[in-house]
Amino acid sequence: MQKIFVFGTLKQGFPNDHTNSGNRLPGQYKTLHKFPLYLVGERFSPWMINSPGNGHQVQGQVFTVDEKSLAKMDKLERIEEPDGYRRIKLAVVNQQSAEQIEVFVYVKLAEQLQAQNVRLELQGEYQLKHASLYSSRSN
Repeated sequence: MQKIFVFGTLKQGFPNDHTNSGNRLPGQYKTLHKFPLYLVGERFSPWMINSPGNGHQVQGQVFTVDEKSLAKMDKLERIEEPDGYRRIKLAVVNQQSAEQIEVFVYVKLAEQLQAQNVRLELQGEYQLKHASLYSSRSN
């Protein structure tokens, strides 16, 4: 089993949560370090940029997932594609207990971001009002 931090469409109650068949750990989590978080492109996709120290601590949820579930998420996030997300490890903090854990997360590389494609800079949290703008790749 692996732990994964989700901050966008894979969160419980968000557009791609059907792909996330993991078990949610109790509590709300945030990244230990700050990261930029944007809505990007015509689809208004949430992008956390792998540029620690910039932006805000990003809020999200942590799930335990088996290898099959992780593979489904990897496919959705297109980690094998040049323009896809990258799955990395980083530290997150449980906002209630202050416990730190190491988790996987899907990020975009700084060089993948083009300023003209940024629709909105988020203040560390992807909310349902942002998800209402999102258009899945299959639409």
